[in-house]
Amino acid sequence: MNGFMNVLNTKFAPKAQKIANNQWIVTIKNSILEVLPFIFVGSLITLLNIPTNFWKWWPNLSPINNFTFGLTSIFVAFLVPFNFMEFKKINKQRIIAGLSSIALFLMLANPNWDKTGNIISYQFSELGAGGMFVALVEGAYVALIMEIFAKFSFFSDDTAMPDFVTAWFDSMLPIAVVIATGWLLSDVLHFDFYQLIINIFSPLASSLDTWWGFSLFLFFQCFIYSMGISGWVLAAIDQPVMLAGIAANSHAFSSNHTVTHIFTSELVYSFPWIGGVGCTLPLVLLMLFLAKSNRLKALGKACILPSIFNINEPIVFGTIVWNPYLMIPLWINGFLLPLITAVWFQTGLSPIPHELMQMWYLPFPFAAWIVSPAVSSILLVVILFIIGGLVYYPFFKVYDKNLVNQELESK
Repeated sequence: MNGFMNVLNTKFAPKAQKIANNQWIVTIKNSILEVLPFIFVGSLITLLNIPTNFWKWWPNLSPINNFTFGLTSIFVAFLVPFNFMEFKKINKQRIIAGLSSIALFLMLANPNWDKTGNIISYQFSELGAGGMFVALVEGAYVALIMEIFAKFSFFSDDTAMPDFVTAWFDSMLPIAVVIATGWLLSDVLHFDFYQLIINIFSPLASSLDTWWGFSLFLFFQCFIYSMGISGWVLAAIDQPVMLAGIAANSHAFSSNHTVTHIFTSELVYSFPWIGGVGCTLPLVLLMLFLAKSNRLKALGKACILPSIFNINEPIVFGTIVWNPYLMIPLWINGFLLPLITAVWFQTGLSPIPHELMQMWYLPFPFAAWIVSPAVSSILLVVILFIIGGLVYYPFFKVYDKNLVNQELESK
């Protein structure tokens, strides 16, 4: 075990952290995180719309959702080159880069023109989460173009022209290149770039919607978390898929089609991750009520309130990270609980969530009931909680006994 932990510590963790610090990973992760307030507003609307199921007079608030969550791809299209310019410290081009990216995204998002050529329309599905991968790809392209032309200027360093004037002229060329790209693809070649990107990334989304893809990805999230690497480093991969999945589920439900996407935040954070990633609430309760060591008793008292609201950084970084006693059960739960969850929903034992609800901090089982209102959903939460606790229990007992012995020796 010591040899394995040493390999993880000296070989895997540094390389994983290096990848997490990559300029593109950081840019995409930050861009998605900055859109979260709009997604949270959309989630709040889902909650406020619940009374429409009971009262006819309750107003329909879904248009608010349409213009928050429904425009996420446009927001991301702006933020990717904007954040990349900041990362590269090319601040004078960041606004121009973001605006150019929005223009290119709208050119590539399959606009529909009327016969006069004066009225244009879009599908909300292409402006919202469904176009996330397109926004990421074209945003990265714009960022690269802007970075290249940031080294070019029509003026010498000692020019008498005001800085804002030189910035205008120096921005014109990269803007022209970006817009010309959109014109060439959409108007000249009539090439559906949007559909190409969707087709390229669809195998990723499809694999994560399988029981094995779902389980392995969430296991990997726990695996790196146990080494102190936050699962948010995976946001560049999982968030576009999750957001597109819930958007597709919502569209399918409204069209009376089968809801199929299980790899969504609504399902992940409302079922297997009770208390946070790795289902750590049972472990906190074990510490609170069964621990004999002073350390674990204190941790249980300190971590119980955050864990109820699914904030588990205190318990993870307080005792799980790089602790072989508790890393192993975290890994086991990281695969076993998602596997049970995936099979449960794919076999139709509970309805798959179809409405945006990313308020992951709601206590269990309220979150589960909101996203999947069925008695079977509450039953699943109970099953996952019990299994998660049983997995932690023997490792917890061994670790607690070890701490008790250490405390006795130190007296």
